[in-house]
Amino acid sequence: MYEELPKPDITKVKKDWPQFLKNRILWLFILVFFVSSVFGFAAGISGVYFYPQLKGYLEKLNIATEEVPSGGVGVYAPQTSQESAIINAVKEVSPAVVSIVISKDVPVLEEYYYNPFEGFGSPFGGLFPDIQIPQYRQNGTEKKEIGGGTGVIVSADGLVLTNKHVVSDTEAEYTVLTNNGEKFAAKVLARDPVQDVAIVKIEQENKEGFSPKTFPVAKLGDSDALQIGQTAIAIGNALGEFRNTVSVGVISGLGRTISATSSAGGEIETLEDIIQTDAAINKGNSGGPLVNLRGEVIGINVAMAETAQSIGFSIPINKAKRDINQVQKTGKIVYPFLGVRYVLVNEKIKEAEKLPVDYGALIKGDGQQAITPDSAADKAGLKEKDIILEINNEKITADNSLAEVLLKYLPGDKVIMKILRGTQERIVEVTLGERS
Repeated sequence: MYEELPKPDITKVKKDWPQFLKNRILWLFILVFFVSSVFGFAAGISGVYFYPQLKGYLEKLNIATEEVPSGGVGVYAPQTSQESAIINAVKEVSPAVVSIVISKDVPVLEEYYYNPFEGFGSPFGGLFPDIQIPQYRQNGTEKKEIGGGTGVIVSADGLVLTNKHVVSDTEAEYTVLTNNGEKFAAKVLARDPVQDVAIVKIEQENKEGFSPKTFPVAKLGDSDALQIGQTAIAIGNALGEFRNTVSVGVISGLGRTISATSSAGGEIETLEDIIQTDAAINKGNSGGPLVNLRGEVIGINVAMAETAQSIGFSIPINKAKRDINQVQKTGKIVYPFLGVRYVLVNEKIKEAEKLPVDYGALIKGDGQQAITPDSAADKAGLKEKDIILEINNEKITADNSLAEVLLKYLPGDKVIMKILRGTQERIVEVTLGERS
């Protein structure tokens, strides 16, 4: 037997249910608020404790953790120390980078029509209209912009360093556009007879009461201290249109020798001891600076390889310093002149000429005059087939050519040469001449 349980009072349950729900929701809200408070407090304490450590770790990874300055709408914060250095280097040198505009009087051509049968009657018996052949004739001249390049200011009075091929046209006029948009006429002071380097002077008015402008000057670095792989920044008037274009790369190679020609197809020029970089160098960049992360000019951009990608070349700045100093002191660029044609001796030349040595400079004309009459070499008694082994105890080799060694001296300097004539070594004193 079992006792029947009393049936629940449905009326009472329906009456108490809303109050039950209200109590459950209230306690659930209190529980959620408490848990959120605990986690929020813990997160705040963790942030205070761990943020300095996290910031230090990110700084080691060169990741900027600084906030954008208040009110800094449009102000960019560099993301890495490398990026910051590039931005600062560009800001440092850009005021001294100029565009060089080349202008020239060119013929104005007009079209006219010419009847070759005029005065002889029509050969077609009037069946067709008279024949008119278009011709062109000159109708005066007009000054036009025919090209452009880049330069960098190297003295406060307006000396500009650029490439010789940028200012090679002696009949053209040159204008310098500064980074802040000012325009000045410019005069070519000197063109290097050996290297693709020239010095241009910004011309200013010279009248009573006129105060000449002082120009921003680029800092010159030391190209002898370059390392392959270090960052390089090229700045220039790309395509003759986009002023102060910046490209970034690395030093890809040092001591390169290249044969270069202008875009107009001029004379081929051999450039020795050149910097190779993968920083983009475009037409119009010629004469512009190659810069390191300290904002120092380490090279003058001179050429690019058209058949390849990201292969550009620059003249080491230490080679150009010599020209700058000479122009400032004498107003011209001069080189020592020996007066010989030669080939550098290597294993191939040694075998072909049956020579007893595998280094030196073999004086050889190859059908032309080997020794220039009345030159320094002629006066010192040098002869064809002599091999110049050393100059002032410095050996002449394929990596240290005669031309490179001579660049260390000035016209009028006396040097001691060791030469090989046949099988006999001789010591000769030579007073270097001048090549200008």
